[in-house]
Amino acid sequence: MKNSWKLFIIVELLLFVSAGYQLFKNPAALVFLVIAVMNLLYALKKEERNSFNQFQLIVSIVVIVLCLLISSPIIWLMLTLAIIFIGLKGVEVSGVSFFQNALWHKKQMVIVETKESESKNSRRFKRPWLGNQRIGNNVYEWDDINYTSFAGDTIIDLGNTLLPKQDNVIMIRKGFGRTRVLVPVGVGIVLEHSTLLGNALVEEQFYRLRNESLKVYSDDYDESQRRLKIVTSTLMGDVEVIRL
Repeated sequence: MKNSWKLFIIVELLLFVSAGYQLFKNPAALVFLVIAVMNLLYALKKEERNSFNQFQLIVSIVVIVLCLLISSPIIWLMLTLAIIFIGLKGVEVSGVSFFQNALWHKKQMVIVETKESESKNSRRFKRPWLGNQRIGNNVYEWDDINYTSFAGDTIIDLGNTLLPKQDNVIMIRKGFGRTRVLVPVGVGIVLEHSTLLGNALVEEQFYRLRNESLKVYSDDYDESQRRLKIVTSTLMGDVEVIRL
């Protein structure tokens, strides 16, 4: 996933350079674009905005978009590639399969691969800084999660693992993006969330946070044999804790 994002960014940058070259070959569109940008900046600097300033903003944005789309067809290609790539990544992180009910899966044989137990001491691994990620697509042995990401959506599915009868921890530090934790019924939950701007949904309770911290316990936390502590810290983004 990390390599695919790098390739996508490189391709988009190359197309952007080509679009800029085409724009400079069209003096009329370039002049309109410069005037529109200057008008937009002038309107944004106004502290008190009236109806004329709003009109300036709308006209400037429309002119900028038209100049880019008309003067360079490559912009259309950039938008198309972005929509396709982001759509495919959304399907990938959600775990949806369009062919899971296909006829050739009716008599599918699934072979479970086993391996020897590994030492949990001194394990070292990397996670991507950018992009969407889903943890728990397949059956896995539980281990406390300590996750850091700059931007991207994250889904942690606990339906394919068995939590030990003790306190378990998920710690997530993120700059931007949405986080969803899918927790089986019967597990006590405590969520400690801190964010600059975002929302939190836990135990069907909705919280809107603005530079605030939140600590919420599930109703069955004290009586549950299996407990999960979720500690999240984000700049901007929503956190959802959903029961399976």
